[in-house]
Amino acid sequence: MSRAPTKADARAVFERNAQRAIACHRCPELRAYIAQVAREKKRAYRDEVYWGKPVPAFGDPQARLLIVGLAPGAHGSNRTGRMFTGDQSGRWLFRALHRAGFASQETWQRPDDGLRLTGCTITAALRCAPPGNKPTPKQLQNCTVHLAADFELFEPRLRAIVSLGAIGHRAAVKMLEERGWLFEHRPVFAHGAEHVAVRDGRELRVLCTYHPSQQNTNTGVLSEAMFDAVWSRAREIVES
Repeated sequence: MSRAPTKADARAVFERNAQRAIACHRCPELRAYIAQVAREKKRAYRDEVYWGKPVPAFGDPQARLLIVGLAPGAHGSNRTGRMFTGDQSGRWLFRALHRAGFASQETWQRPDDGLRLTGCTITAALRCAPPGNKPTPKQLQNCTVHLAADFELFEPRLRAIVSLGAIGHRAAVKMLEERGWLFEHRPVFAHGAEHVAVRDGRELRVLCTYHPSQQNTNTGVLSEAMFDAVWSRAREIVES
């Protein structure tokens, strides 16, 4: 897609990409796993109906900022059906996005909570929750088709990518390189790192942040100030 699609076209492609992701069976073992999780449930959510399917991208179909995460949480997005919704990672992410002006509100618990993203979209390297939150290389490769569809849609408008964690970063970098983007320097993942990709006279910035997992936030590896600095920089880039 060489030109930026109209609002109606972007919405149609966004919805089509979502339906293709939801219907995906490229990893039968993951489909079986997320269905099992949806049946067995977590005690705290035993009265809820789990989504139990691949989770599509969530956000603005005309986004200039693309956020690339790892995968749905077994009892978060796999339960609610919306990226980063229903677990503590989402609590950190949506509060930060709200403070940076990308999210309409701070809530993150349910897909019907009225939350809207403006100027950004959240996607992931893997659309199904993997056991132990550890996807295999083959599963990540199988899921590339969905990330590629997102890049195809957003690339004409895209100004920045924020990678949440090393796996999301590698997936984003690989996708850009396969689409002909060249990096000025080797794009190594490190919190707060910023990498420049160039193609046809355009520049695209890739920003890195630690994933807002409880493992990082509860131990102080990632603080709110550290996280906010990344989103403030992303806001500067998309508005420049």
